[in-house]
Parts: sequence; C-alpha cells; structure tokens
Amino acid sequence: MIEFEVPEKITGVMNVIETVAVNMMRPVARYFDEHEHEIPWDYINFMHTAAKAMGGGGTSMAAGDKNREGPRLAYQRLAFMVEGLSWGDPGLYLCMPGGMLGSAAVAAAGTDEQKERFLKRFKGDTPVFDAMCMTESQAGSDTSAIRATAVLDKTTNEWILNGEKIFVTAGHKAMLDSQGFIVVWATIDPSAGRAGMRSFVVEAGTPGAQVTKMEHKLGIRASDTASIVLQDCRVPFINILGSPTVETTTKGFKGAMATFDATRPIVAAQAIGLARATLGLLKEMLAEKGVTIRYGLPRQKLTSIEKDVIDMEIQLRSAWLLVIKAVWMMDNGKPNSLESSMSKVRAGDVVNKITQKAVEIMGPLGYSREYLLEKWFRDAKISDIYEGTGQINRLVVARLILEYRSKDLS
Repeated sequence: MIEFEVPEKITGVMNVIETVAVNMMRPVARYFDEHEHEIPWDYINFMHTAAKAMGGGGTSMAAGDKNREGPRLAYQRLAFMVEGLSWGDPGLYLCMPGGMLGSAAVAAAGTDEQKERFLKRFKGDTPVFDAMCMTESQAGSDTSAIRATAVLDKTTNEWILNGEKIFVTAGHKAMLDSQGFIVVWATIDPSAGRAGMRSFVVEAGTPGAQVTKMEHKLGIRASDTASIVLQDCRVPFINILGSPTVETTTKGFKGAMATFDATRPIVAAQAIGLARATLGLLKEMLAEKGVTIRYGLPRQKLTSIEKDVIDMEIQLRSAWLLVIKAVWMMDNGKPNSLESSMSKVRAGDVVNKITQKAVEIMGPLGYSREYLLEKWFRDAKISDIYEGTGQINRLVVARLILEYRSKDLS
C-alpha cells in the first residue's frame, strides 16, 4: 500500500538537500546559466563528499545501487532528492556526480558482473559521471531508426562501434575521467530492426570515442550536452548489455527500453522541483506587491490571479502524486511502464504551464533577468523533450491502455 507520509529515512536526507539547494545552488544558478560549459567543480566535489557521508554514491538511478534504507525505498528516495535539488537549480542538479542515465541502463539490462564492475565506481574517492548515447541526427523518438552499428570482431572478441550520437546529456563530463563511461545504443543487425538493438558500455578514454561538439542551449545551461563520434571504437565483448545474439522477438530492445521505466519518473521529479520553485517565488513576489491568495473562498469570489495560483497548486500536487506512484511501484518490483510515462507526460505539461503563467502574471518582472522566473521558463521545456517527448509518452500510454502494439498505433 502506498503511504502518503514521507518516510523518516527520506526526511533526514531531504533536510540536507534543502540546505544544499538554498546555500550552494540558488546563489550560483544565474552565474552558471550565463557561463555555459564552465563546470561547477566546487558544487560537484561537495556533493560527492556529502553523498559518500550519507552512505550513497550520488543521486544514482541504478537499482543495483542499494541505498542503506533498503531497495524498497531506493527510487522514492531518489525522486525526493531530485525534486529538492531541481528546486535549487535543474541545470546544476544535472551536474551531480554519481549514476545517471548510463548507470540506469546498466542496472536495467546488465548482468550482475556488469553492475558490480561499473556501478561501484560511483562510491570511489573522486566524482564519476556517466551518460546515455541514444539520439542520432535521424533517430530521435524513433529508436528503430538508429544507424550506429556494432560488429563483432571474432579474432579479438571485441565489438567495433561506428556512428555519431548527439544531444548526450553529461556526455562531456562522462568522457573526462578514466572511471567515467557512456552507454551507446547500436544495432548488431540492421536488417533485424528493433530486435537487433543493443546497448554497449564504452569507457572514457577508449580509442575511437570522441566528443566533437558542445551544444549551446535554451535552458539547463549548467549541464553539458555533447555530440560523440564513434569511429572504429573497440570495446570488450563483455561490455554488451543483454544477449549478443539476435532473437526472433524484440526482447533485447525491450530490456534496454526498461531503462525508461526507472528514469522517466525521475525526470518528472526534476520538473516538479522546478515547478515548485517557480510557484514559490511567484507567491513571494505577489506578496511583496500586496497580493495574497485567499484560500477557502468560493471560486466566483476569487480574483483572476488567485484562481491561476490555486489552479497551479492543484496541477503541481496531482503531478507529484503520479511520480510517487511510479517510483513506489519501481521499488516494489511492480510493472510501471504505464505509470512511468503518465508521470513524465503530466509533469512535463505542468512545469511548462506553471513557468509560463508565472512569467505572464509578473509581466516585465517575469521577463527580466533580475529574477529567476525567466530562467526557469527556459529550463522547463527540456522536461517535455528528453527521456521521450511528451508526444511519444502519450503514445506509450495509449498503447498500454488500449493494448496496442507500436505498429498498430503510431
């Protein structure tokens, strides 16, 4: 049964997260927004040390990284942490050392040996980063269009990867240190479609893997987004996640896609933290102008601004409940593909509506760089794009509810 009281073990962590968000993230949020590609090492090193002190390895998305309160709270704990850090600043949150999307893929599709080999790195003495490499110039939401290839060299028993990946979140930092790694999606048989799709762990420093571009972005500018070229990049045979043979079904592809059941609610939690920050600042600014929200009155007696703020609060709370349900199911081993995509859709909608409405309500002040409202408006849009766009997640929800296959509803 889902409980609506925050577990005590999570509450203790959240007190630390709030302190970090207020004192280390908010004061430098504008600076790193304006100095894109400058790495916030002071914040990164502090968070790595703090995570070790709390017994964790960063904000790990890896289910194999058991937090000390036990696996039944691992993803719930992570959702609360991400929500709190994103309240501080979503771009800086994405600079957190520790397991991110790459490690989530290892946890979802890797063997016990692979989990031990790659995930334990986040508990070391220095910060380690990882990244997921999926998107290509012709393959965004349609992962079946991925053209990156992986060919097995039977002489050396190595996979040879070729292709280019774009819009890789944290790709630059993941390639900086020898302990970092990226997870590359490629096909071992282009004629097999999705059945031939696999993911491969490519460790930083591997010859043939190179960061070629750093994107300049609308929002989350503190976080790097990179292009990575793979040219005759050789990785050990054991670095493939999942079966090395092409099955007649899409089992291998589905195993890789299971990553998103874990990560989409976490991306939704990021959106919720940003929406909560926006709503909080909006109410503070309104109060300074003498505008208070009169709760409890009939709707017809409320001003337009009061109705807007109350509606935003309703949207925010309902979206957060969807996130909590999705991560609770993940912790308890229940299939959550539907709830995962639902939480992502709802949170992506809500954060964009709230940030836009906040800018509109405050007018010139909302548009001014004097306040963070305009920055948060820019930061919000990514929540509806990465980890599957809002349109794709709506398709996922529809297919699961109607019991359609992708070829029946696209």
